[in-house]
Amino acid sequence: MRLVPKKVDKKVDKVCADAVDAARAAAADAAQGGKVGEHLGVRADGERLVSHRFAALERGYVGWEWSVTVARPPRARVATVCEVVLVPGDASVLAPEWLPWSERIRPGDLGVGDIVPTDPDDDRLVPTYAGYEPEVEDFVDEPNAFELGVGRVRVMSRLGRDEAADRWHSGETGPHTPLAEHAPASCGTCGFFLPLAGSLRSMFGVCGNMFAPDDGRAVAIDHGCGAHSEALVQATTPISAPPIAFDDNAVDLVKTPAGDGSVGDDAEPFGHG
Repeated sequence: MRLVPKKVDKKVDKVCADAVDAARAAAADAAQGGKVGEHLGVRADGERLVSHRFAALERGYVGWEWSVTVARPPRARVATVCEVVLVPGDASVLAPEWLPWSERIRPGDLGVGDIVPTDPDDDRLVPTYAGYEPEVEDFVDEPNAFELGVGRVRVMSRLGRDEAADRWHSGETGPHTPLAEHAPASCGTCGFFLPLAGSLRSMFGVCGNMFAPDDGRAVAIDHGCGAHSEALVQATTPISAPPIAFDDNAVDLVKTPAGDGSVGDDAEPFGHG
């Protein structure tokens, strides 16, 4: 036998609807002496069960409402207050929907003493025995044997490395920034560029120049800045003294006897008057 729930009559009970003064007094008592605003309406919650709504004038609760629920027994002529609550209205300002910390946290939120647990099923990590990728040459090089996961429970997966590469390349240490676009050359040709080990070696390294804005940070090989190692100061070419010039208007012609080895009559001027 299937039980059918009894249909509740949503008709507003007149006795409960007329209990506006009793509902207002209950709201004022809940407000601890504070003022209660205008009566906003009545809503039937069930048979002989009604909720009165009043505007809340509490500071910090703009748009909220006092909801006072009243009821009466059958054949009773007086309604009784059942509940008084402060509820948000249509125009009230509410906090954003709650999100778990794993979805709320953002890069840069970690502070001193904070701990961010890693999900056991994090797609960015794989067990050490799964970190070996024969197709990646860096993984089998002896200097990079630690990439096999020796001493670590998990290593970054291909997905984790790809996400890191996309994040770094499109961020402040990538090539698409004003700093990189105005650099004299790229980081890949800089003597302070320290390439990463592993599969990211061909794309990223760490800046080792104490005067660079990205010192100690992972930078893209096509990033750059004004502290490039080959941005040398070029010596200027010394300017020689200008040649001596004579003013013809301030020169006198001098005649000397011919044949004595001196300047002849057709000689050029050579002295000042």
